[in-house]
Amino acid sequence: MNKLNILIAGCGAVGCELGRQLTSMKCFNVWGLRRNISKLPSGVHPIQGDLFQEEGLGQWPEHLDYVVYSAASDGSSEEQYRRAYISGLQNILSRLTKKNDHPKRILFTSSTSTFHQNDGEWVNEISETCPIKLNGKVMLEAEALLRNSPFPTTAIRFGGIYGPGRNRLVNRVLKGEGCPKEPLIYSNRIHQKDCAGIIAHLIRRDMDNLPVDNLYLGTDSDPATTHDVLQWLGQQLDVTLDNVNYPSPPSSQQGGNKRCSNQRLMETGYKFYFPDFKAGYSGLLHDR
Repeated sequence: MNKLNILIAGCGAVGCELGRQLTSMKCFNVWGLRRNISKLPSGVHPIQGDLFQEEGLGQWPEHLDYVVYSAASDGSSEEQYRRAYISGLQNILSRLTKKNDHPKRILFTSSTSTFHQNDGEWVNEISETCPIKLNGKVMLEAEALLRNSPFPTTAIRFGGIYGPGRNRLVNRVLKGEGCPKEPLIYSNRIHQKDCAGIIAHLIRRDMDNLPVDNLYLGTDSDPATTHDVLQWLGQQLDVTLDNVNYPSPPSSQQGGNKRCSNQRLMETGYKFYFPDFKAGYSGLLHDR
C-alpha cells in the first residue's frame, strides 16, 4: 500500500502530537510546516515556511492526500487572530488551487469560542452561534472560508486545550486561587493528545470511506464546573484554595458558561485517551 501524504500546516503543539500519532501508523508520509522546524518530532518531514506569506509556504510534496490546518495566533489582537486563522488559511487554500491539488479532505482546528451561550446550557453542532468576542467571530469567519472552498472539509471546535506546557489552571491552584461554588460556571476542555487523536481518527474514517461530517465538537465527556476542577486539583496538589477573594472563574471571563456535547464525535467510535479532566490532569500532575 502506498503511503498517503499529509501536510500539517501550523505544526505547533497539537500538530506535533498529531505528527507523532500519524507516523506511528506507518501508512502516512507526514509533512510539518512551521517557521522553526527544529521543534518538529522525529519522522515528520520538515517544511520551513511562514503561513502568513503566500509565497513563503516552503516546498511541498507533489501531491497531498490530506491537509490539517492547526495554526495558533501569536497574540490576542484582531490583527494577530486574522493573520493566523483567515490569512494563513487563505494562503494554504490558494496554494492548493494554484497547484491543482485536490486533497481528500482539509481538517481545521477551530474553537468552542464560536458559541455565545452563557447560562450553562448544552450546545452541539447545530446550536446557534452568535459570538460577541473577537476570537469567536474570527473562528466563524474561518470556518465559512473553509466551508466555501472547493475541497471536502471538516472543522473541529476544540474546548480549552490542556496538556504538557499548558498549565494555566495548575498554576492558578498553586497560587491558592479558587472560585466560589455558585453560581455554577461550566467549562469544557480537551487534552492535547485527544485533539490529535480526534483528527487522526477522522482521517482514518475518511480513508475507509466512512461518513465524516463537516463539523464536530472536540471536548471531553465531562463539562465540569470550574469550581469542581479547581477543587480537585487543589486536593491533588495538597493546596487549600481561597474561594472568596477570587470571585470571577476564568471560564466566565474567557470561554463563557456552556456545556459542549461530544455525542456526534462519540457516534463515530472515537475512544478518548482522557475522557475527563481527572484522567487527563492525573498524568500531568504525576509528571511534574
